Amino acid sequence: MTLRLHWFLPTGGDSRDVLAVGDDAHRREPTLEYLTVLARTAEDLGFEAVLTPTGTWCEDSWVSTAALIAATRRLKFMVAFRPGSITPTLAAQMAATFQRHSAGRCLLNVVTGGDPGEQRRFGDHLGHDDRYARTDEFLAIVRGAWSGTPFDFAGAHYQVEGATTRIAPDPCPEIYFGGASAPAEGVAARRADVYLTWGEPPDLVAPRVARVRVRAEAEGRTVRFGIRLHVISRDTAAAAWAETDRLLEQMSDDVIAQAQQGFTRSESVGQARMQSLHGGSREGLVVAPNLWAGIGLVRGGAGTALVGSHDEVAARIAEYHDLGFEEFILSGHPHVEEAYWVGEHVRPRLAQMGLLDDPGPARVAPKLSLSALSAR
Repeated sequence: MTLRLHWFLPTGGDSRDVLAVGDDAHRREPTLEYLTVLARTAEDLGFEAVLTPTGTWCEDSWVSTAALIAATRRLKFMVAFRPGSITPTLAAQMAATFQRHSAGRCLLNVVTGGDPGEQRRFGDHLGHDDRYARTDEFLAIVRGAWSGTPFDFAGAHYQVEGATTRIAPDPCPEIYFGGASAPAEGVAARRADVYLTWGEPPDLVAPRVARVRVRAEAEGRTVRFGIRLHVISRDTAAAAWAETDRLLEQMSDDVIAQAQQGFTRSESVGQARMQSLHGGSREGLVVAPNLWAGIGLVRGGAGTALVGSHDEVAARIAEYHDLGFEEFILSGHPHVEEAYWVGEHVRPRLAQMGLLDDPGPARVAPKLSLSALSAR
């Protein structure tokens, strides 16, 4: 079982720190030029796909990734979207169209949503468990619409007749899905191709892998597992940990307190698990070997980073792989520079360990226009 490495497309903006708010002098706007540079960098470094976020704080994921199809050749796009903001038949149609126009490079990241305020911005007022019940129906319809046969469905949240797309996608886009609650695990077992988690310590995340695997088997299905992590990989461990010190220096106590207060309004079980790793404190942020929870002090969602030398980071990835994780969605600040650290140093080590099918492109990444980076 080899692993698949993916990167992140920061459609909310990029930065040399993890705050990226206000008039931050290092902020890089998510212009099409910058996103093109990042997508081509990820492709040339051997990453299989890039994940986009979804929400009102970033650019639309469908439009942003579709604009990058012609600028890339083999890079896949993991398009994040919320079931509550689009109908399932339209989502099936959009994904099928994307799949044809990109020659099979569409992946779907289904985000049920955990922040009530953010959900209300999309006109979604359902509670936590009802949202997951709706997502379950949503994905049943999407897969039915892709079947090539008109699909009828009558549920508590959707009633459709003859759901279909003009041409059935071939292959059907894979569905990536995350959520730490019991209802989320049930949806993953029934509907997902890949169940995603945020980067918790191995001893905390292993039971979740086991539970979802058993539930999927009971449904007569097999689910792959993926994990979302930030990365700070350097030539030496000292250099990597020095970068965490630099990031912490940029986080004022007021900013941390404000962020933590905001997270308490979330209904996401996964967000609560991220917060429990650090408790809002600057102390004790190393929560497992080479796993640093400092990013979660100021950022929601994935709040941990693999930190260390290239050998250490590769070893930790291998440990997660041993737990059953095949897919790794990585990121760093800023994303272009950090992609090079991982692509040029960590990826070859994983290949030497036999965890990748190939060591990545042998050629040097082409000289690209980096005017988007100037004076940033």
